[in-house]
Amino acid sequence: MATRLSKLLDPARITLTVHNTKRTNAINEVAKLLESHPDVVNFQGFYNELLARERLDTTCLGNEIALPHARTEHVKKIVLAVGRSTEGVLFENSNQMVKLMFVLGTPKNNPTDYLILVGALCRLIKDAASREALLAAPTPEAFIVTVKELEERILGPEK
Repeated sequence: MATRLSKLLDPARITLTVHNTKRTNAINEVAKLLESHPDVVNFQGFYNELLARERLDTTCLGNEIALPHARTEHVKKIVLAVGRSTEGVLFENSNQMVKLMFVLGTPKNNPTDYLILVGALCRLIKDAASREALLAAPTPEAFIVTVKELEERILGPEK
């Protein structure tokens, strides 16, 4: 299991220009990056559960970050897509503007790895300088390099 976010990131699943400014449309735009992921068994099922989770309670973490996620049988392994919006997306259920979205799908039978990853993400984005570095990355590849550097600094060297 990849206990580091950087291990889950793929440049093809990162968009640095989310075009939609409405929450559901923006989540769809980022989630669609996972549609062809080999570990997504049923994209529509996953997406429906993602929206159902979003309706339960906001997935905003604060500091312009959101983590739309679903624990579902529609993924074989943890999958992740990232969307960045310069303008921001209004998450009206928490009245917050979001500039970084981490869309996460995790198998129902693997809550431990999910919690480890969410904890790592929270530590990564806690610091304003770290958030700024992620918002400034010029390419998806640079975004991944930035995540790796932040993980090294915050979580220590990979074992």
